[in-house]
Amino acid sequence: MLEKAFKGSRLYRNWLLCLLGLMALGLFFYLIQLREGLTVTGMSRDVSWGLYIGQFTFIVGVAASAVMLVLPYYLHNVKEFGRITVLGEFLAVSSVIMCLLFIIVDMGMPTRLFNVLIYATPHSVMFWDMVVLNGYLLLNILIAWNVLEAERNSVAPPKWVKALIYVSIPWAFSIHTVTAFLYSGLAGRDFWLTALIAPKFLASAFATGPALLIILTYILKRYANFDAGKAAVQKLSLIVTYALVITLFMIAVEFFTAFYSKVPGHMLSLRYLFMGIEGHGKLVPLMWLFVVLAVFALVILLNPKMRRNDGALLLACVAVFVSMLIEKGISFVVGGFIPNPFETVTEYVPTLPEIMVSLGIWAVGLFLLSVFYKLVVSVKAEVE
Repeated sequence: MLEKAFKGSRLYRNWLLCLLGLMALGLFFYLIQLREGLTVTGMSRDVSWGLYIGQFTFIVGVAASAVMLVLPYYLHNVKEFGRITVLGEFLAVSSVIMCLLFIIVDMGMPTRLFNVLIYATPHSVMFWDMVVLNGYLLLNILIAWNVLEAERNSVAPPKWVKALIYVSIPWAFSIHTVTAFLYSGLAGRDFWLTALIAPKFLASAFATGPALLIILTYILKRYANFDAGKAAVQKLSLIVTYALVITLFMIAVEFFTAFYSKVPGHMLSLRYLFMGIEGHGKLVPLMWLFVVLAVFALVILLNPKMRRNDGALLLACVAVFVSMLIEKGISFVVGGFIPNPFETVTEYVPTLPEIMVSLGIWAVGLFLLSVFYKLVVSVKAEVE
């Protein structure tokens, strides 16, 4: 079955070659980082997490969002998701692999990863993050492959696969919840010291993942002649709408808590992100771009007529994805470190090696996703 993944049009082969080139470029810059150390990045003593951990945080949400297809389809028999549930599961596989790669490059020396195993302790949130991420990866590989194989053979999946599917549903929530605990468990960082992080992470994930899946279904329809179905896309768009509303509400609540209650550390971080502090405000344009894109997407999604228009829906989904990438993948992590406990501002800007390594990891994820989706489309075409 795997041989189908590498057979396709010239456009498909050229796409894979471009991704391989980006992967090679990312590896080249990673080898420079490996030789020189993390000094080649924009991180410092005051901002010790940057683009790598920001992207990890964002992509964990994309991985967790597969549950928005699995749960309705398997527990509530929403038949409209029948053609695309396996797409969500393979999206989760690609996303978790990207998450693990971002953790590896952020560690500096990859051998440090073994410390989590050598000194394993249930008191460490990092230990539990390792458990849930790798467990979720294994679950989705087993489920997606066996479901696709069963569909190819026109038989029902084995009963043990159904059991794994039920296990994967709460597991999906756990991977982003544990990621949230990595932040909210740090008492010295006021911006992250809130119980809202876990629910906000999940809400933003359930907006971002389905939005990305809608974008991917349009791409598959245009270039692979694979139609996910209008009903499935519209149901996904409803999930994106509700999740985006909840996410933006939680962000607004953070402003009320910080400024009405006058929590000093929380206020300073929000001021830095949206207004700047003492002439420092490199993230301010990005944050206002986030606001514009989020409001733009919300206006389209809340209007049923616009939401049913393919072009408008596609624009809204792109706006949702980019806005959440800015808010969770860049500003959330950096904003927690600025200002430092001495109320000094040390700004962070990712360097060329960081950007190229990140692009290389994105290329790995897109390469895997392209191969998986080519496999799914080929099998479904063969069956039909």
